[in-house]
Amino acid sequence: MRKISLPLISIVFLSSCFLVPKSWKKSESFTKVQKSTDYDYKLRMAEKYYVNKDYNHAQLLYDDLFRVMKGSEHFEDIYYKYAYCAYYLKDYLNAENLFKGFSEAFPNSPKAEEMDYMRAYCFYKQSPKVELDQTNTTKAIGFMQAFISTHPGSERIKEANEIIDKCRAKLELKDFESAKLYYNLKASNPAYLKAAGLAFNSLLNTYPDSEKSDEYKLYVIKSNYEYATLSLPEKKEMRFEQVVTDCNDFMDRFPDSKFKKQVQEYLDLSTNTLKVLKNEPVKKTS
Repeated sequence: MRKISLPLISIVFLSSCFLVPKSWKKSESFTKVQKSTDYDYKLRMAEKYYVNKDYNHAQLLYDDLFRVMKGSEHFEDIYYKYAYCAYYLKDYLNAENLFKGFSEAFPNSPKAEEMDYMRAYCFYKQSPKVELDQTNTTKAIGFMQAFISTHPGSERIKEANEIIDKCRAKLELKDFESAKLYYNLKASNPAYLKAAGLAFNSLLNTYPDSEKSDEYKLYVIKSNYEYATLSLPEKKEMRFEQVVTDCNDFMDRFPDSKFKKQVQEYLDLSTNTLKVLKNEPVKKTS
């Protein structure tokens, strides 16, 4: 076996002691910048980090500068980039507050319109999955509508309207899933059928221009029909009459719907049931 001389081992060991990882050097360098009281230098370094998309380090420096340079000629730009650091780091709650603060501090700034939009956009970015609470989705709609009203000539209006449409679609889907849940729980308690009928009616009223309006109306008919079938004898007539009314309304509103055949079946069944309840001759269906 080849032997390695003791002096060579010593040289390798000593050399390794002086090899400092680049990440350590970078961290040490940033600490020096952060502790500096030369704020012009610190500002230049913050700009450098920001341009290089190192938003973590840029944010820390802007946080220091935010307090000491308030009121200076650089403060507006510091505020602007400080807000965007939070946004790029996906701290949307803090970013929203900073965008809001910028608009309040610099209402006449050329960037004020952009800040108003970004504030609304932060609520959109915080909009969660459909099954979760949609408070931020609702806020996104409200703030985007306010943006459109406040900046009617903005180039961002098209984007704002698109976001409003996406948010409304999410709210509609959540309401639809909630209404379907009532309907699917009917086996455990028939009262859920009544709740389902009311929920789907609410969907129709809330989203009158929805592409799924005919489907919502079909669910109203199905829910009310099944609820009428399970009702006490003295209440059946009134409830089947409501189903007939719903079916006729469907035919008037959605003459070309793909659900028309199903609705016609519910109409025929309900009409014949009413005739039986009133002791009238029943029309045979093919």
